[in-house]
Amino acid sequence: MLSSRLLAPPLLLCAFRPFFLLSLLCALLALLPWLAFLAGWGWLPAVPGGALVWHAHELLFGFAMAAVAGFVLTAVPEFTRSAPVPRRLFVALGLLWLLGRLCFWASGWLGVWPSALSNAGFGLLLLGLLTRRLLGDAPRRQWPFFFGLLAMALLGVGFYSDLLRGLYPMRWLYAAIGALMALVVVAMSRISMRIVNDALEALPLAEDGERRVYRSLPPRRNLALFCIALYSLVEFYLPHSAVSGWLALATAASLCNLLNDWHVGRALFTRWALLLYTVYWLMALGYLLLGLHGLGIALPASSGRHLLTIGGIGLSILAVLCIAGRTHSGHALDERPWVPLAAGLLVLSALLRALAGWPGMPLAALQLLSGLAWLAAFGLALAYLGPVFLGPRPDAGQGCEEPLDARGEEPPARCG
Repeated sequence: MLSSRLLAPPLLLCAFRPFFLLSLLCALLALLPWLAFLAGWGWLPAVPGGALVWHAHELLFGFAMAAVAGFVLTAVPEFTRSAPVPRRLFVALGLLWLLGRLCFWASGWLGVWPSALSNAGFGLLLLGLLTRRLLGDAPRRQWPFFFGLLAMALLGVGFYSDLLRGLYPMRWLYAAIGALMALVVVAMSRISMRIVNDALEALPLAEDGERRVYRSLPPRRNLALFCIALYSLVEFYLPHSAVSGWLALATAASLCNLLNDWHVGRALFTRWALLLYTVYWLMALGYLLLGLHGLGIALPASSGRHLLTIGGIGLSILAVLCIAGRTHSGHALDERPWVPLAAGLLVLSALLRALAGWPGMPLAALQLLSGLAWLAAFGLALAYLGPVFLGPRPDAGQGCEEPLDARGEEPPARCG
């Protein structure tokens, strides 16, 4: 059994703290050797599937899944008004995540099975910890989280089933991008309710004395989720086809349609609302480029996929860490200039990497500049958010609650 002394540090006050910190570390440590490898300055281990598979796997099932785990292990108990996940369980899950990183790195020597058991096991255990809470919620509002986690767990199993049979497993990683896109939409629809309405409340009342209210409309969100899922399914079986191309364009249109909820005037141009809004735009642009590629336009599919991964996944994770990570650590939102700087660097990274594969563009130089922008963005995030996750709460709180007021009471939640 884990010693209670080991469970005492502030890092373990709440499940999101270790996982968000692991996500930041993985963002840096998984990209440094990749950039060195591309530049010819270093090497990568001979993992089954090759270097590209290692790169994609670690950023999807390492970096992204650590952030997903931190979010759902904290948000699901809050949304379902259930007890927090016990520390011993999320610590054990974090150790399994770490084991998965080491086992996949060494899979060329150890074989596939240790990595399969740890990485696929992580997704299945995360799903198992939360299934009863997600499906037991009477209004079924948490079911999208369940299906997103289920998809990631099954895709992890499928990935390793191909590796164990000696097959190239990249199709499972492409599908995992789609599952993560769906989770981004679901999570941002919850976070945006708080962020955009806070921005609206900070504005003066309209001439008629009415205050505008932002609502994330389920029909638009559900249409986007349906299009993402359908495109991912068709791409899995009919990659680079005209059918997948048209569905990618439909997905881009559904995300643009989702953005109509956000057109709330000046409140949209506040820091946090604009950050979340930009995520959707990069996702829409990514699916647009994938659609054009599928229809035979001379654009590489990697351009669209990197807009989804760097812009959609990377920028949304930065936003979640800054918003949920700080507030549930007892801090106010960070208004210092490093946040827009880091966000701008990630947008730049996504655009540079998207351009890298276009005809006539300097591939190696743009890949390097994109990677350096990514490292700078998450280096800033680690420098400013690392102490938040490692340090004690500045208020009297003892868990995951938002900042307490002067009376030691939590403000009413508005995003559940």
